[in-house]
Amino acid sequence: MSTVLVTGAGGYIGSVLVPKLLAKGYRVKALDRFFFGADKLEPHPNLVTITEDSRRIPEEHFAEVDAVIDLVALSNDPSGERFREATYQINHISRTRTALLAKRLGAKRYILPSTCSIYGFQDSDTVAREQSPSNPLSTYAKANEMAENSILPLADDRFTVVVMRQATVFGFSPRMRFDLAINGMTLGAWKSGVIPLMKDGTQWRPFVHVQDTTDVMLLLLEADPKAVNGHIFNVGSNEGNYQLGPLGESIASALPKRVDIEWYGEADHRSYRVGFDKIERTLGWKAKWTAADGALEVYKALEAGAVPDLAQTITLGWYQELVKWHRIIRQAELYGGIIDIGGADGR
Repeated sequence: MSTVLVTGAGGYIGSVLVPKLLAKGYRVKALDRFFFGADKLEPHPNLVTITEDSRRIPEEHFAEVDAVIDLVALSNDPSGERFREATYQINHISRTRTALLAKRLGAKRYILPSTCSIYGFQDSDTVAREQSPSNPLSTYAKANEMAENSILPLADDRFTVVVMRQATVFGFSPRMRFDLAINGMTLGAWKSGVIPLMKDGTQWRPFVHVQDTTDVMLLLLEADPKAVNGHIFNVGSNEGNYQLGPLGESIASALPKRVDIEWYGEADHRSYRVGFDKIERTLGWKAKWTAADGALEVYKALEAGAVPDLAQTITLGWYQELVKWHRIIRQAELYGGIIDIGGADGR
């Protein structure tokens, strides 16, 4: 039985990945700050949860670890711009340190989930492939590219390194996010019967379901090192490149209620498509989920009350809420407490 260290294990992707690893028979060390609650991971005999910051992981947590899936990140562009220095620390420096420690302490494999946003926006007739020039525009994308550039050279005959450039992820997760395009469209449709779309709807974006990208992580754990070591794989599907107008129409038609599309803003000409032939050709993998499938899945979860706290589903908003309450508590706390204080009775 192999042991996998998963950083960011309590996040949107991690809380889907960890149960899959356990079901496959892996032991899992699930490391996270658990900003969104440790309850996103169900207890399991082969699961150890570690509350720790990725920037300070002690070496002891790498003991007997066979592989690392380094999901940790301040994720999405708004969070990256608000917490710019922390984004570079976590998304680049901490993951580089984790990869170095994993290699030095005996792990055999390291998987870096990165992002297709590294390609930035391209000409309308360009399809970005793994060898295409990068054009990272946001702090989030730049930090991910820096991590790739620092970690890929660590690959050798004894240490397999693989980079996944994921399309924009969608679908239901125990740590749900509605600051992702398809999920956000579905929430709008569920709440008000309206999907807001920026004009003019011809812009392209690539998408991948959270179940599909976590399936790829499982596949890469067991793939022949000769086929994947030192490689970058775009993770998604050619069919998962959507123009936003048709995407909104597809989601609207998939849901069991009348849904209208509401256009706003000036026409957005930023657009990019990504090619996913390499992963299909090399690993024989194909995505299973369409945008319509994922939207219906999320809609049904909302109907069933499976998303109890919408406040936590907007990543930047929740980070800002935590920062606000951290400041309030620090100002109010005295002698180790607020109302009840330590040592008040002399003991």
